[in-house]
Amino acid sequence: MKFPKCNLHTHTRYCDGQDTPEELVGAAIGLGMEALGFSGHSYLTDCDWCMTPENTVRYREEILQLKEKYRGKIAVLLGIEQDYYSDPAGDGYDFLIGSVHRIYADDGTPCQMDDGKEIVLRDIKEHFENDVFRWVRRYYETVAGLPEKTGCGIIGHFDLVQKYNQDKSLFDDTDLRYRKPMLDALDALLDRDMIFELNTGAIAQGYRKEPYPSAYALRWIAQKQGRILLSSDAHCAQNLLYGFSEAAEYAGSCGIGGLTVPDPDDPGTFRIIPLGSDGRYRFKRK
Repeated sequence: MKFPKCNLHTHTRYCDGQDTPEELVGAAIGLGMEALGFSGHSYLTDCDWCMTPENTVRYREEILQLKEKYRGKIAVLLGIEQDYYSDPAGDGYDFLIGSVHRIYADDGTPCQMDDGKEIVLRDIKEHFENDVFRWVRRYYETVAGLPEKTGCGIIGHFDLVQKYNQDKSLFDDTDLRYRKPMLDALDALLDRDMIFELNTGAIAQGYRKEPYPSAYALRWIAQKQGRILLSSDAHCAQNLLYGFSEAAEYAGSCGIGGLTVPDPDDPGTFRIIPLGSDGRYRFKRK
């Protein structure tokens, strides 16, 4: 099945990715991609998977050089995955993905969202009085504040609390105690006209069988005419377009009427291409 060959969520060796930026550009050209966006993890203290302040400077310089070097062959975009608790990103980025990888418990303890299920279970027990739905609420309350805190236009892996919940062993995602804070956050972000990633990263890692957001959340976004962007959250070249064909079909089955893509003729801006219920689309470059 055809799908847009654009990905904005890409990590390099400057953070926790496996490849250099230029290796990724070469792979993207080989895949026939129209646009490749880099989105290194913004700096967070005590996190070895983030870019350091020094690496952030080098990262920006290299991506801007690649943007010029490959102009006319592929649109290279400079972005950053800006965490809620990072310092401001500054100017000069083509796009910002706002994400929450860490929340804080009432006792001030930082709790990582995706460092493993055992760590999540420990944090819920020790810092959220063993109440998984308090943990869920704190996450979505934080996510809802991403636009104001980070200045982002794209929301990364919206329901990250589902990463280790494929078997429903963490919580029942039909429970109102999950759905209400999730929908409250969705509505707050939809009111700000955020673009939501349809993120296949956890599938590539073997944690999930469906992308983020969940089908329930995706149908809600569709009802509100929200915007969806295919994203692989790639940490290696072979995953640049991971699962995009299936994700496009998934989006269509949930009622999404179009996919948001970066405009290769005007980097940094976006347009929507129509998407049918079977996930098929018609896309003609200007």
